[in-house]
Amino acid sequence: MGRKIQIVIISGMSGAGKSRAADILEDLGWYCVDNLPIELLQKFAEFCISAAGRYERVALVTDIRTGDGFAPLFEAIESLKKMGCECRIIFLDSDTSAIIRRYKESRRPHPLARDGETLEDTVSREREKLSAIREHADCILDTTVLTGARLREGLIKYLGSGSEQTMGINVMSFGFKYGIPAEADLVFDVRFLPNPFYEESLRELTGLDKPVRDFVFGFESTNEFIELLKPMLEFLIPGYIEEGKSTLTIGIGCTGGQHRSTAIAEEIASRIRTDGYRVSVNHRDIDKR
Repeated sequence: MGRKIQIVIISGMSGAGKSRAADILEDLGWYCVDNLPIELLQKFAEFCISAAGRYERVALVTDIRTGDGFAPLFEAIESLKKMGCECRIIFLDSDTSAIIRRYKESRRPHPLARDGETLEDTVSREREKLSAIREHADCILDTTVLTGARLREGLIKYLGSGSEQTMGINVMSFGFKYGIPAEADLVFDVRFLPNPFYEESLRELTGLDKPVRDFVFGFESTNEFIELLKPMLEFLIPGYIEEGKSTLTIGIGCTGGQHRSTAIAEEIASRIRTDGYRVSVNHRDIDKR
């Protein structure tokens, strides 16, 4: 079978952050399924096992507050373990006041709400219903005061290094004449540098071509800019990672996105990559001549 299939059951109180936890795990490379019927759990695991390693880490958000109680889930988990799967339950909890506040802010009804029952009583009733699954949980995360970043940190800490993927960094060159990329988190303008467009022999080339790169980096101002930008990024990137950002897009813009921004984006990506980050490069406007 290769590596052991990891299956995480995400359960817990309504309003405690089950959907957010699933989103975080999905960003970390887990395959997530929302509200899979317990009766299909074993069949789904068999499918994952037969999928040649494509589904080695699976997170299932399950709603088991109704029906025949928890026995079917616990029996399914035991079957999964006998099949060789690593199966764990993560229970998300929060204090009653925090759950009430979240429901008031979202203006959504609690799924167990009854006519004439206060929200506090509904939450208390749900807590009692979920006591058995909470007792069987392998990990309990209290989200009362957890930010999204701290929830991500808690999930990574519990599930281990296999879940911790470095934030992806996309370095994008672009031309200001075509607009600033909407997805850019950081934007740097390199139009202050000498423009190869005015060199006839370089006009039809791009920043991916050596003559253009040599021209752009033949100026002291270019190299000084890179040397100043690198420590700034070294300071900023860990902060974005700590806040739980999954992708950081760095925009490098010149006039048309063909020469200067392209050459500099390649250089910046190369330097960031040497620090161990996952880096991709995208030249948005390189062909818009």
